[in-house]
Amino acid sequence: MSKTAGALLVKFLMTFIFAGAAFVFMDGNAWGRMFLVSLAGTALNYLAGDLLVLPAYGNLAASFGDGFMAALTAYAVDLLVPAFQVSLAALGIFALLVISGEYFFHRYLLRSEKVAP
Repeated sequence: MSKTAGALLVKFLMTFIFAGAAFVFMDGNAWGRMFLVSLAGTALNYLAGDLLVLPAYGNLAASFGDGFMAALTAYAVDLLVPAFQVSLAALGIFALLVISGEYFFHRYLLRSEKVAP
């Protein structure tokens, strides 16, 4: 497995755990829905946050952008999937968890020469 694929797997697992903490334990959603939220959030955050924002604006801006985008992604899934319901509090907790996790994840990306960005 390449270093980039490994980093993406870690990013997905981190997002999945954070989504579970926010949307399963706080709002009572099924774990299967967390897979959808985590997959979409990981893809969007990697493409926009890690590849575009992180190199141009730095870790802090990318971390906050990733947190906002993850919450927005979860809200979009809430609008599109009737069986998935989120509260404003859970969205806020999810965003804060993603911001904190992404901050440390970005530090790893910036130090590693074999992982994009």
